[in-house]
Amino acid sequence: MHSRQEQLQAFDRLLTVMNDLREKCPWDRKQTFESLRQNTIEEVNELAAAIVKQDMTDISKELGDVLLHVVFYAKIASEIGEFDIADVCNRLCDKLIFRHPHVYGQAAAASAEEVSKLWEQVKLKEKDGNHSVLGGVPDSLPSLVKAYRIQDKAANVGFDWEQKEDVWDKVKEEIAEFEAEAKEAIPQGEDPTPEQKQKMENEMGDILFALINMARLYHLKPDNALEQTNQKFIRRFNYIEQKAKEKDTPLNKMSLQQMETLWQEAKRTTEDRNE
Repeated sequence: MHSRQEQLQAFDRLLTVMNDLREKCPWDRKQTFESLRQNTIEEVNELAAAIVKQDMTDISKELGDVLLHVVFYAKIASEIGEFDIADVCNRLCDKLIFRHPHVYGQAAAASAEEVSKLWEQVKLKEKDGNHSVLGGVPDSLPSLVKAYRIQDKAANVGFDWEQKEDVWDKVKEEIAEFEAEAKEAIPQGEDPTPEQKQKMENEMGDILFALINMARLYHLKPDNALEQTNQKFIRRFNYIEQKAKEKDTPLNKMSLQQMETLWQEAKRTTEDRNE
């Protein structure tokens, strides 16, 4: 690992390169907050994907891409006299110190759970903070992540199940309600009316919300869990597709039983053996 001095030198080098690019590169010189926004979202998603894969080399690379955008935005802002990278760092440090009174003040917190509750209490006291418990949850978050954050914030002020096992009954209740709604909406395989579809959608939302709550109570991240399953499905389906090519048989010409047999073969591969 590098020394603190080497780390500071590396960051200084990045700032110097950013200055050079902003001055000498036509593309970099043209960029604005608005033009970089979508690229930033993509870079963060690529970092998240690398984290799921636990590829440390890729994580390091993607962190660099995200850091580039932080420095880029600060450089643009400095050119119009709004703020610079020092303001970004100092404001972040000030916020972290304020939100960690158990480290920099007199408060006490002996566990991660106590820290989370203290964090929410402190945030409500911030002058520029949100004065609503759920006010700090961004509207732009993906629904899966937003649901987790909503539940977590509510739990930090005491609105939570007394025992995590209690959530199982809630999940079963919501599934039963969806099943009843579905049977009523399409009793003989007919398409549901818009009103019936809306009711089913509401019940499906309740199921997902309850499942996300279950994940939170068991200290699991549902978005990570779902992405791991996405990747597992892709690996297994790609196996089916590859075997179909080897047999010179189009996928849409294979029977469901043939595909199921290949699916079970895929499950027995080394990568997916324990999944």
